[in-house]
Amino acid sequence: MYSPCVDADHLDQTEITEQYHEKQPETRIERRHGWSWLVSHGTRQLRIRISAISKPDLRSQRGFFVMSDNHHETAPADRIRFDHKLAYGLGSLTNNILAAASGNMMIVLNLAYGMNPALVSLLGSIPRLTDALTDPLMGYISDNARTRWGRRRPFMFVGVIAASLIFVVLWHIPSGMSHGSLFVYFLVISLFFFLAYTVFATPWVALGYELTADYHERVRLMGVQNFIGQLAFTIAPWFLAFMTLPMFDDMADGASWLAIVVAVGCILTGVVPALVLRERFAEFVATTHDKTSLLERAWYEISHFARGFVTTVVNRDFLCLAGATFLVFNGFQLIASFQTYVMIFYLYGGDSEAAGPLIGWFGTLSSIATFAVIVLVTYLSPRIGKRSTFFVCIAISTVGYASKWFLYSVEYPYLVLIAAPLIAFGLGSLFTLMGSMIADVCDVDELQTGERREGMYGSVFWWVVKLGMALAIALGGFLLVATGFNVELGGDQPERALFLMRLFDVLIPTASSICAIYLIKAYGITETKAYEVRAQLEARRGEL
Repeated sequence: MYSPCVDADHLDQTEITEQYHEKQPETRIERRHGWSWLVSHGTRQLRIRISAISKPDLRSQRGFFVMSDNHHETAPADRIRFDHKLAYGLGSLTNNILAAASGNMMIVLNLAYGMNPALVSLLGSIPRLTDALTDPLMGYISDNARTRWGRRRPFMFVGVIAASLIFVVLWHIPSGMSHGSLFVYFLVISLFFFLAYTVFATPWVALGYELTADYHERVRLMGVQNFIGQLAFTIAPWFLAFMTLPMFDDMADGASWLAIVVAVGCILTGVVPALVLRERFAEFVATTHDKTSLLERAWYEISHFARGFVTTVVNRDFLCLAGATFLVFNGFQLIASFQTYVMIFYLYGGDSEAAGPLIGWFGTLSSIATFAVIVLVTYLSPRIGKRSTFFVCIAISTVGYASKWFLYSVEYPYLVLIAAPLIAFGLGSLFTLMGSMIADVCDVDELQTGERREGMYGSVFWWVVKLGMALAIALGGFLLVATGFNVELGGDQPERALFLMRLFDVLIPTASSICAIYLIKAYGITETKAYEVRAQLEARRGEL
């Protein structure tokens, strides 16, 4: 809570109290202990924890106290226990393993079952289209559910077990099926798998937004979960090697056993956050209704869902975050394969075997650098702010993308490795900062609407990411064709094709990253505003 003043340079709490009463005469400050005040507002008593900011730097700005962005510190009561951060991070590992496995194992349908690659692509994309409905719907259900175990954790527990078991069924394909029958079988089971996956993932994402009310602790939480979640992408590249081990009859048999391993691992890690973590808003009820008939209740829920969805998708700050993520992540995804093509056909004249070690080392350096970037972002953000951290990290990754134009050298092919740690600043910072910033958006939304919609915001955000990824993968193929690349020519690709591949590889992510920086410049929730919003919320509903 911040008190109006004219000169904030030398004020004690008595002066603050007097000036507060001038603006809020119906409110009495009953007792003060340091920066923790017991406030009476009418018949209500609320404890306002000004101690959440342990080093107040009060100064006058437009007649109101503001807090210096460089002096906010997290109160001990707002810190999340490290074992709880690890528990939430295990949910990230589960989420990423399920995502990586469902994508990386699709190659089995082509290599082991001989299915047409076009049909394989359809099986990978059609279930994702259903996310446009199921993601926001699950977000709404999670936001409004009231159970004795909370509104998030029961869905997480049931969802991860169901998704894991269905994944096993998905890859235990009956023998002797025609390609048409296999397509139908895999599509139907995939729809159920992704539905169960949504039941786990959407509440898990939303739970992270509400675990702490502190602006900086949210970054630390997202840093831990992103760090642990990245481990999935060091495991997933080994899936193909596992499925082709000599101990299996063939790749299809290996896939069936890998599905069991993935399922067991995901159940063991995925139930941990559901069992261990506590929901801050488990009992939070923002709206009630007196609808008695089934038709009236159905209409109320539909209209309430529609209002919440519209409120989410028109939120300016949320659109800035979703748009920036779309640009950074999908600018990278759109040309993800181009780098490999450039290394093989430009640097090594079509010799994929010679290019293999360079491709491998680039990926390894990027992975190691991503872990380091996550740690750096978690350290840097509380000191310079979330937006400034985003600007710094995306600017560094932009330099990395642009530098590849000069680092692609036929004489010194390994020179391009210099760009790897720079590019890692993009994705390494993105999902550490975005989650914490969406949590801040949810607080502002509650102040404006009186409702907690972490599930809706999280589901729409990730659906935008998934939609963009699907579009990027599809458009990437067309973009490669547009360069004039022809696989039948091998190492004798036209100069124009090689030039355009390098140009697109550099230009697209560079331009999209710059656009993302301009979008985040319009994001309006600063550190000062976040603490002001929190104070107003706690004054209205108390601490949760």
